[in-house]
Amino acid sequence: MRIVLASRNTGKLKEMQDLFAPLGVTFLSQIDFDFPSVEETGTTFVENALIKARYVCQKSNLPAIADDSGLVVPSLNGSPGIYSARYAADRHEHPPTDEDNNRKLISELSAFAQPVPAYFYCAMTFLEYADDPTPLVASAAWHGAICADPRGENGFGYDPHFLVGNSDTASAELPSKEKNRLSHRGQASRSLLAQLQSRLSPTPSPNLARN
Repeated sequence: MRIVLASRNTGKLKEMQDLFAPLGVTFLSQIDFDFPSVEETGTTFVENALIKARYVCQKSNLPAIADDSGLVVPSLNGSPGIYSARYAADRHEHPPTDEDNNRKLISELSAFAQPVPAYFYCAMTFLEYADDPTPLVASAAWHGAICADPRGENGFGYDPHFLVGNSDTASAELPSKEKNRLSHRGQASRSLLAQLQSRLSPTPSPNLARN
C-alpha cells in the first residue's frame, strides 16, 4: 500500500513510516512529486488538514494523510492557533522564524501570571481518494503551560516554552521517544492508525489494494 504524506518534512515522514509499519504502508511525501504545497484557507485545524489531504490526492492519484497542528492559548482567544507557524508574520518582512514566533508569544503573554495554560492540538486526516465522502479524522490535544524562559535543546517551534502537563519540564527537554509518546501528533497518529486498521480489515478496498 502506498500513501502520500502531505508534507515536505523528512523527519515527519520517518516518524509516520515507523508508526504505520504494522500496516505495511510505504509512505511517499510531496518531495516525491513535482507540485507545490496548497494554500491553507481553512479556519480550523481539521479544515486545513482536509484541504491538504484532498489536494495531495488530486495531484498524486493516491491515498493521502495530512495533519495540521499548532499551539492554542485560551488567554489569547485561541492564538496562535492555525497561524502558529506564521504567528509573527505581521512583525517581519521575511517568513518568521521559531525565535520570531516565540518572541511575539512571550510578549503577548507578558500581562498574564506565569505560567499561562496552553495546549498543542493536532488534527490528522486520511482520504482514500480526492472525493472520498468518508474521510478518517483523528485529533488530540497535549495540555501544559507556557513559561517565559526557554528550556531544553530538543524539539522545535514553541517546544522550549511549553511546560508539559503540570510539570516543570519543557517539551524541548524531553527525549524524542518520550515526546512522540506524549505529544498531540503522536496521540493523533495512533488514533488514525487504529481507524485505518479497522477500515482495512478484513479486506482492503479495491483502490488501496490497487495502489
